[in-house]
Amino acid sequence: MQRRTTVRSFEILIWLGALATVYLLPSKMLILTEIAILALFAVSLDLVLGFAGIVSLGHAAFFGLGAYTAGLFARYVTAEPVAGLLVAGAAAGLLGYATSFLILRGSDLTRLMTTLGIALMMAEAANQMAWLTGGADGLSGFSIDPIFGLVPFDLWGRNGFIYYLVVLFLSTLVARRLAFSPFGLSLKAIKSNPVRAALVGVPVRRRLITTYTVAAVMAGFAGALLTHTTSFVSPDVLAFHRSADVLLVLAIGGTGYLYGGIFGAIGFTLLKDALSVVTPQYWMFWIGLLLVILVLVGRARLTRWVDDLGERLPGLRGTNR
Repeated sequence: MQRRTTVRSFEILIWLGALATVYLLPSKMLILTEIAILALFAVSLDLVLGFAGIVSLGHAAFFGLGAYTAGLFARYVTAEPVAGLLVAGAAAGLLGYATSFLILRGSDLTRLMTTLGIALMMAEAANQMAWLTGGADGLSGFSIDPIFGLVPFDLWGRNGFIYYLVVLFLSTLVARRLAFSPFGLSLKAIKSNPVRAALVGVPVRRRLITTYTVAAVMAGFAGALLTHTTSFVSPDVLAFHRSADVLLVLAIGGTGYLYGGIFGAIGFTLLKDALSVVTPQYWMFWIGLLLVILVLVGRARLTRWVDDLGERLPGLRGTNR
């Protein structure tokens, strides 16, 4: 446990590398911002999927609610981004807590259908409540103020990316502390065998509700960051492809060690960007082919170089993929 909670060398390298991109890739701030938002969204799903074993097809419900809450808060209350971020996270967390009691009922298939149904209802509600959300035309008519009233969002996206990177870092730190602790060990026991975990005294329902709520808050943060980037919200933030994309990200990066969401977001975004230029109409085909290769060959073989590197860097030893 002590080894798992200790910050390892490869983690320090990841965040130093992310910070270095501000200076090394000044012309790529927009795509880096997209990666940071998607990574936060994926880390939130990994918390419930990789550790608690809850498979969700409707995680976009929390992402979309966070996006709409941040937009409405900026339009009618204050456009200060940090305040909007916290309010959006609180709103998504409340939805996560309220729906967690439904998610815990039934098997994995029931959970899949329940999460999908919640997301579809949220999307239809956003479309029908045009008086509040703008409906199909989207929510606009607001702009985002400087961060804490001091740091404005510049035209090149540099300040915005640093802000998003800080939010991603702090959220991942909280998720890491939660996952690699006695609480996280109990989640793994629940994922492996919930009946046996309950028999040895683990409060299964309470653990799952807490994890699901925390993940919803983080997904709401990701949605709010998207709103702060575009100053616009449309029903697309609640669309099914949002939930499918984040599952795809975790399929690429791996589950159960948090950084899979970050690595998967980098790979998915760069692949999508490159393939959409080479083959604009068929880029999803190639990503689908990559998924087939991952299933047939196995991620263990494709990432064996990480294990070899782990023999040389002590900080990499014990990484759970």
